[in-house]
Amino acid sequence: MKPIYICGPTAVGKSAIAMDLAARINGEIISVDSMQVYRGMDIGTAKPSLEERNQIGHHLIDVADLSENFDAARFVKLAKEAEAEILRRGKRPIYCGGTGLYFNALLQGLGDAPPSDAKIRAELENIPLPRLLEDLKETDPVTWEKIDRKNPRRVIRALEVIRVTGRPFSEQRSTWREIETPLIGLECERDDLHQRINSRVDEMFGAGLVEETCALLKQGLRENQTASQALGYKQVIEHLDGGASLAETIELVKLRTRQFAKRQMTWFKRQLPCKWFNAGSIDVNKLV
Repeated sequence: MKPIYICGPTAVGKSAIAMDLAARINGEIISVDSMQVYRGMDIGTAKPSLEERNQIGHHLIDVADLSENFDAARFVKLAKEAEAEILRRGKRPIYCGGTGLYFNALLQGLGDAPPSDAKIRAELENIPLPRLLEDLKETDPVTWEKIDRKNPRRVIRALEVIRVTGRPFSEQRSTWREIETPLIGLECERDDLHQRINSRVDEMFGAGLVEETCALLKQGLRENQTASQALGYKQVIEHLDGGASLAETIELVKLRTRQFAKRQMTWFKRQLPCKWFNAGSIDVNKLV
């Protein structure tokens, strides 16, 4: 009954696969989305419909007003409470979303893990494992003795921590934890993902994203420094303020969303231990 974790870029089809999986294994979904937590931000966040939420239990959706601050610490607290509740009812938690920071905070610990450095990580990934192990043995023999020396990911992470902090990995290991649970990563061909993104954006505007944004502005959207920067809403606010035309805004949202999806994929592949599947051809039965 351990939780299942599903991540991937926006619009790849995570929610539909999580719904299918939950129906098969008597599961409930915990949203890992930094914007679906806000009440009223429905269309622009592709929030599950009320019908879908009635079919399958969903958690961490509509848990904050726009007047509230919501961060990774609050997410972890509420997520753990939801997970415990799901397990008490004999069901299986399925974490699903695209907010990498929240996955990291949930699985690796909040504020304890040394920050990752993309440049250092990239350099280490280009060094053969035997050389990495020599470096680790010289800089931190305690960790070298204990680490799984056949696991490049762990060796690279240990050396990254050493370089970022200037201290032996073994001195810090007790204060934070390595992610042990592999995540289910969903991806698809670049052109397919772009088409999915473009179609989703068209659907959002057709469903009333501009009108929703207008209503949310009256509720304090502009004053919420996090929510007002959400994809779609940010560009619509600029449009309403006299910026680009509606047609130009729609195309800009598509472009920004495609760029965001690319950054998500880069982050997930570098930061989390994912087992990747093609979202278009995945056999859900193989996920459990």
